[in-house]
Amino acid sequence: MDLLQPALGLFFISLIIFVIVFLILKKFAWKPILSTLKERETSISDAIASAERVKEEMAQMKAEHEHVLAEAKAERSKILKEAKDAKDQILSEAKTQAQAEAKKIISEAYTAIDNQKMAALTDVKNQVGKLVIEVAEKVLRKELADKTAQESYIKELAGEIKLN
Repeated sequence: MDLLQPALGLFFISLIIFVIVFLILKKFAWKPILSTLKERETSISDAIASAERVKEEMAQMKAEHEHVLAEAKAERSKILKEAKDAKDQILSEAKTQAQAEAKKIISEAYTAIDNQKMAALTDVKNQVGKLVIEVAEKVLRKELADKTAQESYIKELAGEIKLN
């Protein structure tokens, strides 16, 4: 059973060596180790804080991006609506102008037709008047005593007349 119970001398020597190593470590190694751990902890907390700031900045940038995108979409919709309204207005004005132009052309055509009709009627009346005068002149020149001969002569003259 000696193996399970340590010797009292070995126990004290081990305790003295532990205390000496502990004091040496406390004097020379403990402060650098703690300062290194403190620096490490500080750098990790700074990295976490920096990551949080970057995350917040990214969220803010994303929100700004979405806002700018929404404004751009609204502006695009506004421009498209204005373009459509302008197109509709131009088409409406063109239709109105075309209708007015068509009415003007039709009115001018009717006026021209009426003028030509009146000129043709005047020409026909003048020709008929000349023919009547010629027939009357010829009838008067040839004085016939017989009424039947006069009527036959008028029919003969009427047959000779060629209408233009």
